[in-house]
Amino acid sequence: MIRPHDFRHGGMTLRSTVHIPDGPAGTRRPTVVFVHGFTSNRLELPNFVAMSRLLEEHGIASVRFDLSGHGESDGDFFDVTIGGEIAETRAVLQAVRRFDFADPDRIGLVGMSMGGVVAGIVAAEEPGIGALCLWSPAAVAPFELAGGHLKGRSLAAEIEEKGYFDADGHRMSPALVADIAGLDVYGRSAPYRGPVHILHGDKDDIAPMDYVRRYLDHYDGNAELEIVEGADHAWGTVPHRTTLHRSTLQFLMRHLTS
Repeated sequence: MIRPHDFRHGGMTLRSTVHIPDGPAGTRRPTVVFVHGFTSNRLELPNFVAMSRLLEEHGIASVRFDLSGHGESDGDFFDVTIGGEIAETRAVLQAVRRFDFADPDRIGLVGMSMGGVVAGIVAAEEPGIGALCLWSPAAVAPFELAGGHLKGRSLAAEIEEKGYFDADGHRMSPALVADIAGLDVYGRSAPYRGPVHILHGDKDDIAPMDYVRRYLDHYDGNAELEIVEGADHAWGTVPHRTTLHRSTLQFLMRHLTS
């Protein structure tokens, strides 16, 4: 069953789509929350929809929500901060635990790109996350922005001229630039002690492999990195996306349904 659900946080509505496997009402099921990437939404390029349907077929519920300033949720992208996204994700998780179909002791997180960075931090700071899967995590972002550039363009020069940085048609505020640039990605993610599965393509030209490998240096032996040959940042072929989804399913079933 697929149904819409509206969360409330900080005076805003965060709109979502919920997938619930067939079965008796009130059955408590493992449940996965998806965190989309920068400027994206709950559909997501590597196809959160297909992943949710696959999970549903295997008895796992899921929630895909739009962060504020994205998709159908309230808010303006100019007001987005990573601190705000972390708080929103934690609020959604806390609400999901109270759903009558969700088993609060079997909650998983999947994050894509910058959503992977957010998910990694949330897993460490929100108790009770049973499994964490990161798709193409953009751990490079703080280092890139701290260097004063994004996609080869000067952040300071563009912000001085316009009052914002044009990020693929979205007004990126100076506050968001500073927030990302000051983010301790690895230090804030490292305290998570549950199982972590990281999936990354070796042809990813958005999030370099070196920054992804650093996650393994900070986790305490609880993380594994699966490098997929030929895959780009968006997992833009049928075989690569199939590998991504199947590997994610196997990981989540192993840790949330056993």
